[in-house]
Amino acid sequence: MDITERFLSYTKFDTQSAEDSKTVPSTQKQLVFAKYLKEELEREGLDDVEMDDMGYIYATLRGNVKGEVPTIGFISHYDTSPDCSGADIKAGIVKNYDGKEILLSEGIVSSPQKFPELLHHVGEDLIVTDGHTLLGADDKAGIAEIVQAMCYLRDHKEIPHGDIRVAFNPDEEIGMGAHHFDVEKFGCQWAYTMDGGDLGELEFENFNAASAKVRIKGVSVHPGYAKGKMVNANALAAEFAAMLPLSERPETTEGYQGFYHLLGIQSNIEEAHMSYIIRDHDRDRFEDRKRFIQKQAELMNDKYGEETVECIISDQYYNMKEKIDPQMHVIDLVLKAMQECEVAPKVRPIRGGTDGAQLSFRGLPCPNIFAGGVNFHGPYEFVSIQSMEKAMQVIVKICELTAGYNE
Repeated sequence: MDITERFLSYTKFDTQSAEDSKTVPSTQKQLVFAKYLKEELEREGLDDVEMDDMGYIYATLRGNVKGEVPTIGFISHYDTSPDCSGADIKAGIVKNYDGKEILLSEGIVSSPQKFPELLHHVGEDLIVTDGHTLLGADDKAGIAEIVQAMCYLRDHKEIPHGDIRVAFNPDEEIGMGAHHFDVEKFGCQWAYTMDGGDLGELEFENFNAASAKVRIKGVSVHPGYAKGKMVNANALAAEFAAMLPLSERPETTEGYQGFYHLLGIQSNIEEAHMSYIIRDHDRDRFEDRKRFIQKQAELMNDKYGEETVECIISDQYYNMKEKIDPQMHVIDLVLKAMQECEVAPKVRPIRGGTDGAQLSFRGLPCPNIFAGGVNFHGPYEFVSIQSMEKAMQVIVKICELTAGYNE
């Protein structure tokens, strides 16, 4: 099976995770794919293949060299984003892309005018959707690349490598992927998530992240007799949102700039619930942002009365850079592997997070390598077959280089 066939077989499974679920995994349909993936690893001859009752899969490709060689790992998640349907995906292949508009289906076009990233892949073969669902390259492309690399190493015993561990998990898209990951069982000195974007991306800096849940209490009174009595929670929610800087939203920031992002509002006159995420690469500015949003709640209470506004802030993950910096050999190996595979590195901060960020703080240094997908979480998502092949080659080369690594 080649990497394209493998990836396309994965897209047939709906593995969308669910933000408000209380189960692990958050959706039972993820377990259907997890079972398929476990059986595939067994068929491909990997050792120690196991899946726990939460859908976390672990397996080993045994090393073929003697002596002390670090055990390293590769990780990808199999859930897809709740932001867009992942059911009944109809993937198609655009052969030898010519740089023009791509007709996904009647009335739905992906164009380089709207998505200039397409022009980086002229002459390549692109896997696209029909414009009604996401594709799932985030992160089934990563899974396909890892499995294909393990099969390649299995079949090319002349390539030296130590023990390689692989793991696949649910619920990354809702921030829960690493929560039940068994780092001790995985047993690696370091690992890599194959969960990055376009060709060459290498990321070992990410946002510090927190969520803020804002609850606003109102008072409902007949509007004809409301003077001096009504407290309209709808209006207070709008007022609270306006207190946060317009210039510090996702749509107005880039690079290392942090933001406040209003995910959603549910409100009526009596009560409003607002959900925010808070992001910043710099830890001090991150702490300032949390204090700032809490201060706005206090100002609202000063104006409208105590306990009108409640703001509960919860940290989600931190910038992995502080854990990677002391172990830069983990990055140096990737850079060398990319060089030998003729891939130009694009080292950049993640404007988000990965399971690797949480795992790095649990003692498993885990930077993020490109998987090749572009326009994640929406119907214009695509992945270049050539980029997936390059990612697979980089994995193989990292394994080979690690066999010769001496601490």
